[in-house]
Amino acid sequence: MVRVGIINVTGYMGAEAARVLYGHPEVEIASVTGRSEAGRNIGDVYPHLTALDLDIQEDLDDVDVIISALPHGASAERLAPYIEQGVPVVDLSSDFRLKDVSQYERFRGKHPAPHLVEKAVFGIPELHHDEIANGKLVANTGCHSAAAIYALAPLVQAGLVDSNIIVDSKTGLSGAGRSVKQNLHFSEANESVTPYGFDGHYQQPEITQELGALWEAPPPKVTFIPHLVPVTRGIMVTAYAAPRDGVDGTPTDNLRALYEDFYADATFVRVSDGPPSTKHTAGSNYCLVFPTFDEESGRYIVIGTLDNLGKGGATGGVQCLNIMLGLPETAGLEGLALYP
Repeated sequence: MVRVGIINVTGYMGAEAARVLYGHPEVEIASVTGRSEAGRNIGDVYPHLTALDLDIQEDLDDVDVIISALPHGASAERLAPYIEQGVPVVDLSSDFRLKDVSQYERFRGKHPAPHLVEKAVFGIPELHHDEIANGKLVANTGCHSAAAIYALAPLVQAGLVDSNIIVDSKTGLSGAGRSVKQNLHFSEANESVTPYGFDGHYQQPEITQELGALWEAPPPKVTFIPHLVPVTRGIMVTAYAAPRDGVDGTPTDNLRALYEDFYADATFVRVSDGPPSTKHTAGSNYCLVFPTFDEESGRYIVIGTLDNLGKGGATGGVQCLNIMLGLPETAGLEGLALYP
């Protein structure tokens, strides 16, 4: 059995990783940390994880692989010694996602370990499977960026769209983490939808980086606005793009065929028969995409939905871990969505 350590198991992302790994047939959770709760049993912090019967520590014991659920900035600093020792790492923060360190520092301040960025593979298995399999450091994708990239990748790679792309994204409250913030209080967030990120959002350059690598053209100009909605889990992206100059729009039936071919070998990305809902992916590692071409406006409109703690977070990280360790890619991840 592979011994896995989870850093910061006390956050939502770390707890979700623990929940999924508990049922994994090839690994055991050997050690978990969470300094604010060190010394307590994990079941005392999260009753739904009582069966793990693990004491939370300040530092990891000896493990074979690490999943880090630390916040941005803190993760790179804590992981640097492990990475330099060659321990396989899946980082769920944004610290190693961007190849351009200046873009990271635009949003996060000085990077704690810029010399390690070149070692990282962006954690979208459907685009970077071989690099993940041969790597030791996976920078797991962001939740908004994952949904946007899955929604747009087939169109972009086929060279069908103009470089101006609009991404409208809705996110559940768990995406903001477990820390108490005024705008996340029930009375503030319930029955309200709030846009944010008008001065820039750190996942916008992730979308640009990954889509830009799919075509021989200048990086796309992505307008990205996220919205906070009063649900616990879920990301819903609606992406809009016009056909490239000189290229006719692709009818919806042909568009679906393009997407089905692109994701033919992707177990966890499915082309939906109708517009999906966030509940269709809740608690799972699945992403649903729904591509259409609007004849009246002459624009492609593509929906992408996933669980921000799932395919856009912890379970996506477990998928990357499986690939990196040479385990079956689906191990521990075949559970269906929770519904209703």
